[in-house]
Amino acid sequence: MSSNSKAIYKRILLKLSGEALMGDLGFGIDPATITRIAKEIKDVHDLDVEIAIVVGGGNIFRGVALSAKGMDRASADYMGMLATAINALALQDALEKQGVYTRVMSAIEMAKIAEPFIRRRAIRHIEKGRVVIFAAGTGNPYFTTDSAAALRALEIRADAILKATKVEGIYTADPATDKTATMFDHITYLDVIQRDLKVMDTSAISLCRQRNVPIHVFNLYKPGNIARVVRGEKVGTIVRDSLPGQESVSQSSAPA
Repeated sequence: MSSNSKAIYKRILLKLSGEALMGDLGFGIDPATITRIAKEIKDVHDLDVEIAIVVGGGNIFRGVALSAKGMDRASADYMGMLATAINALALQDALEKQGVYTRVMSAIEMAKIAEPFIRRRAIRHIEKGRVVIFAAGTGNPYFTTDSAAALRALEIRADAILKATKVEGIYTADPATDKTATMFDHITYLDVIQRDLKVMDTSAISLCRQRNVPIHVFNLYKPGNIARVVRGEKVGTIVRDSLPGQESVSQSSAPA
C-alpha cells in the first residue's frame, strides 16, 4: 500500500486495550495519554473516516487474572466489563473535549450512563459522523474484548480492525523476551492461529476470517500511527487472506 493523504478505509473499528490508557502509570487512566489518543482519533475523524472503538479494562480490573486466583470466572469477567465502561466514559469525555461527538453503547444495560447496544442504532450514529465507543465487551463472560471487537466490526460492517498495541506489530516470538524475534509485514488468519501468535484470541481471528476483515496490528505509542494505518502507509502487521500471487506469510527475515 502506498502512502497518501486520503483514507483507504471508510469505516474502521479501533481496538484499544485498557493498558493503553494508563500511560506510564501502573494503574488507572493517565489524563495526558488519553488526551493524546483522543487527538489522534480526531485526526482520523477529520479524514472523514467513520470510527467505532472497543476499549478494554485491564488498567482497572483483569478478570482472567483474578479468576486464576480463585474468583468465580463469570463474576470476574462481569467486573472486567464494568471496568471497560469506566474507560469508555473517560474516552468519551476526552474526545468531546476535542470537539468530536461521541456515543457510548454498552452490551450490559446501564441506562444512566450509556445507550444499550442496538446494531442499527450504532450504524446510524456512525453514519451521522459520531464516534461510537462499545463498552462491556460482548456482554457475556468467557469472551475477551478482542472477540467483542471482531463481533462489533462484523455487525457494523467495518472495513478493517485497527488493533493498537505497545509493540510494532506481530512477531515470530515475544520481542520483549526473544531478541531474535522478527516482525511479520503480512500474515494470514490461519497462520496466526496455527503459529499460536496470541495477537488476538482464536475466536476473534476466526470471526474476522469468515468475512475477510483485515486486522492491522501497530504501535499506539508512536504518535500519528493510527492515521498512518488509515492512510495506507506501511505500518505494523496486517492480518488477512493472501493476495493473488502472494505467499501465505510475508516478513523481512522470519523463519518459515
